[in-house]
Amino acid sequence: MMQYPRIQQITLNSDRTLRVEFTNHVVKDYDLTPLLSKPIFTPLGDPAFVKNFTIEPGGYAVVWNDDIDLSEYELWQHGVTVHKQEQSSPIG
Repeated sequence: MMQYPRIQQITLNSDRTLRVEFTNHVVKDYDLTPLLSKPIFTPLGDPAFVKNFTIEPGGYAVVWNDDIDLSEYELWQHGVTVHKQEQSSPIG
């Protein structure tokens, strides 16, 4: 079973796009718009609701409430890579 990087940080780029930084320093944008056609995710259409999320301990999901969450797998597989942050290496 493949292990996916966990969520390190999430910011809201717009009312419909999450910017997700993973533990491997890859940054991806995840568009919530396709989810809005599914009844369970319709609350994500409300800008006030979508901005009130938390990251599950351990970075395994972004959570809005007991019914609405997105796993690190979903965000990793369907997010669009923005860039990879370079890790600094010691000199000398």
